[in-house]
Amino acid sequence: MAQGRELHPPAITPETKPFFDAAARGVLMLKYCDDCQRHHHYPRALCPHCFSERTRWTEASGNGRIYTFSVLRAGTPTPFALAYVQLEEGPRMMTNVVDCDLDALDIDQPVRVVFKPTTNGTMIPMFTPTMAGAAT
Repeated sequence: MAQGRELHPPAITPETKPFFDAAARGVLMLKYCDDCQRHHHYPRALCPHCFSERTRWTEASGNGRIYTFSVLRAGTPTPFALAYVQLEEGPRMMTNVVDCDLDALDIDQPVRVVFKPTTNGTMIPMFTPTMAGAAT
């Protein structure tokens, strides 16, 4: 659960299974294209930048910055922050920002990955604020 909010499990496909298997181990993985040398997210077989099939899984740092966010309060029993996080490796990831004061969030704020369980135990990556320059 993320801040008292029930999380529903994602649909896991053969393309996304390695991503969620790594999340179960507490590791954030990204796809990397050997042709254009860029990371991408959401996981897919073809690179969305150059359409190459030469992609592979790489371990991400788990660090990023809030690119944009919205705190949802109406229509939900528990407020939460929906965000896009700009990962150090380049891609932007839609996620939640958790374990923090939602009123203290800011654009460009440093964050690090944390993993939260869904109702069936599948771990999903979310992010929590961190102090700039602090060890994560």
